[in-house]
Amino acid sequence: MIAYSCEMLTADLLTALAAFALVSSITPGPNNLMLMASGTNFGFVRSIPHMLGVSVGFTLMIVLVGGGLAQIFEIYPVAHAVLKYASCAYLVYLAWKIATSAPPGAKGAAEEKSRPLTFVQAALFQWVNPKAWTMALTAVSAYTLPADPFMSLLVFAAVCGAINLPTVSSWTLMGMQLRRFLSDPLRLRVFNVTMALVLVATLYPVAFGPTQH
Repeated sequence: MIAYSCEMLTADLLTALAAFALVSSITPGPNNLMLMASGTNFGFVRSIPHMLGVSVGFTLMIVLVGGGLAQIFEIYPVAHAVLKYASCAYLVYLAWKIATSAPPGAKGAAEEKSRPLTFVQAALFQWVNPKAWTMALTAVSAYTLPADPFMSLLVFAAVCGAINLPTVSSWTLMGMQLRRFLSDPLRLRVFNVTMALVLVATLYPVAFGPTQH
């Protein structure tokens, strides 16, 4: 069965699949913007659970969406609308958390409230991440094979997971490299507020675009 599926998944299809996973994972989006902010504010090591949560959560999301979850939106269109606006509200909340993050080493209540996302929080975040939904639905529609949808779905999920982790980690490293420049509290505040505003801006096509099923 696996050998048959691998024959069906030609080199051209696998190349296209890997290119899709690379481009969609490395381009700016809520996950990458939050990871860059996390790398800046908390460093690489403290952001590892966040990175793993993104990668594992998104891989699992692809499997579940491909396994039939997407059909729920066809049967119950209101479920898509509810998810869309819930995701917008949650991203605005996360943007606020980034904008108000305390500088590294700060003391007091602000430091206590300023923590990186945990593995579970990052994994669950994929379900309210508009870009993750778009990627998963597009991927399942374009790269699963009608002749063997289950095995081709597992192969695609594995390829996505393998590519996703190093690409999202690069955003954390990018944020970490900015720490020295942003050691000044004012610069860090400007960076965090800017990242929060950009994160909110990514919601515009989701909140004001047409509802898709």
